[in-house]
Amino acid sequence: MPGIKKWQYTKGLHEIGNGIYAYLQPDGGWGWSNAGLITGDDSNTLVDTLYDLQLTHEMYKTMQQQVTSHLSIGNIINTHSDGDHTNGNQLFPEATIIASKSTAEEMRHAVPPQVMADMLKKAPPQAPIRKRLGAFDFNGISQRFPTETFDREKNIVVGEKQVRLLEVGPAHTLGDTLAYLPKEKVIFTGDIVFAEAHPVVWAGPISNWITACNTILALDIDVVVPGHGPITDLSAVEKLKNYFLYIFDEASKRYQAGMSALDAAYEINYDMFASWKNSERMIPNVMAVYRDLSTTPEPENVHTIFAWMDQWEQRHQEG
Repeated sequence: MPGIKKWQYTKGLHEIGNGIYAYLQPDGGWGWSNAGLITGDDSNTLVDTLYDLQLTHEMYKTMQQQVTSHLSIGNIINTHSDGDHTNGNQLFPEATIIASKSTAEEMRHAVPPQVMADMLKKAPPQAPIRKRLGAFDFNGISQRFPTETFDREKNIVVGEKQVRLLEVGPAHTLGDTLAYLPKEKVIFTGDIVFAEAHPVVWAGPISNWITACNTILALDIDVVVPGHGPITDLSAVEKLKNYFLYIFDEASKRYQAGMSALDAAYEINYDMFASWKNSERMIPNVMAVYRDLSTTPEPENVHTIFAWMDQWEQRHQEG
């Protein structure tokens, strides 16, 4: 398998080897997710689709141009429920969509794409939602939900390639899944790995995410394709694990001292992660620690969380 330096972080399809490809979307920020293609003799498998129909169509056309014009998609693996990994499912009506049971259930209760489209339409020009999601077109998306589900682990075959699906959620979401090719030593992690960016904990607990990192680190892997960010290796997983250990430790001290989660997020020193994008995600991540430690955790209002993240961005831009 080629060395990691082979792959530039540029938009488009990148060949990993043995009929395995990663489709990258820099800069990996909100909504700019990665996907994968595993080719076989008679059928091919996508690992995730993209945030809207146009982006997913562009990805598929690129695959046809660079792999084969007769490229057919037999399976889609949805690594988790977020729309930037699932909204393009409808473009492949004949494909079997495989996901964990928790992911399938979460998808059915997620905010529908048309609601997102309406929110963007009504938002003022300078609204933060336009900054994060204004590049995406949520109109016309008809959600295709998983047609085949599993608990904890499932093995599939693509051509002669063995693919192990390992459910490691709840962590980022309720049903996060890894797609691991043991012979090729390649793993598609979905949003269990954010490379060169702060992750975001929507479900948790953080201890599960640390365990997920340990699961990956215990595997024989040369190439890690993250849900967002450049193609990497196990060093990125180790860094992510250390990030969560650090955040949990620092937030726990402040929780025990009676500090609010918001104040704790601002006080924690994150200089060692200063090169990582999306530092505003410290807020939901610290809140996740507080939720883990509380005997009576209360669900946070997602609109409030995003408002606090907007304030974080503004303060750091001004500072």
